[in-house]
Amino acid sequence: MINQKADERYDKGRAAQFNPQNRFLKGAYVQEYSEGIDDWEQDVRKTQYIFDESRTIVNEVTSSDVGMMYSANPYQGCEHGCIYCYARNAHEYWGYSAGLDFESRIVVKQNAPALLRKFFENKNWTPAPISLSGNTDCYQPIERKMKITRQLLEICLQYKNPVGILSKNALILRDLDIIQELNKMNLVRVFSSITSLDEKLRLKLEPRTATYKSRLKVVETMARNGVPTGIMNAPIIPGLNDDHIHDVLKAASEAGAQWAGYTVVRLNGAVGPIFEDWLHKAFPDRAEKVWNLICSCHQGNVNDSRSGKRMVGDGKIAELIRTQFKLYCKKYHLNETKHEWNLNSFRRAKDQQPSLFD
Repeated sequence: MINQKADERYDKGRAAQFNPQNRFLKGAYVQEYSEGIDDWEQDVRKTQYIFDESRTIVNEVTSSDVGMMYSANPYQGCEHGCIYCYARNAHEYWGYSAGLDFESRIVVKQNAPALLRKFFENKNWTPAPISLSGNTDCYQPIERKMKITRQLLEICLQYKNPVGILSKNALILRDLDIIQELNKMNLVRVFSSITSLDEKLRLKLEPRTATYKSRLKVVETMARNGVPTGIMNAPIIPGLNDDHIHDVLKAASEAGAQWAGYTVVRLNGAVGPIFEDWLHKAFPDRAEKVWNLICSCHQGNVNDSRSGKRMVGDGKIAELIRTQFKLYCKKYHLNETKHEWNLNSFRRAKDQQPSLFD
């Protein structure tokens, strides 16, 4: 293994296997000599945290293809390292690569709670649901120490502003106390992302995420406590997990999920070459087939930016996925009701009673 070239190695601890060039940078650091390859690669893969004083925390989501109006992301980059993650491209705006940097250089927005308070105090804010993890997972490993997401939930509770949560991590159960208080006023909804029930596949697709069993436990716990809950069976990758839809939706329904959504994988920007490199290393026996199936869902490309098509794809394979998903949702009584948010309880600081968590 010592003499093996860097581009032939497969690191099971990470999803991305290399750092592609940042499109915003003219220069790049490269490894010229193989003698120190082990030391160099080990250094690249060690997770580092960059503490940032951000200017804003709430972002307006203008895309008609995304089911949210506003999002807040306490972290940029994600140690979960999901190979297909569209958020990888955003890491380039911070001066990092969408590849290994995305999962090993994590930006921590330590002033996020103060920014959210300031945002809610703005007289122009009209209460609306804010989605945590609209970009990267708000319960990734560093949250256990930083507790920024927990603070954001406390502030949403204090101001009585509705909040949606999407995560792959069972750490969310730590904050069940706050979630229950939010739920008393119909201010919260929790979704878990479940791509499959195959643990061997998870370890390759999402190497540092919670097990699927743990994620179903989150669904079960939320449902048992009366918290509105569902799953995202996303992304569907034809040739890898498109034949797992039935089992995922059945297990989610049995755990108590009320809703389910899905997307077809799309490999926009730098995600394309990162995914293709990973695919040939992780699944060399079917890499070409999977790649061609993905292309068949996006008019011959691996990404389609057309509104109404970019999240669900187009063509025969995409239609088959849509039909199956709809059929199994009906069979297991998912998406039969619509969640109505409480938008009437919002209060700014001057109008508030003392917070339960003060």
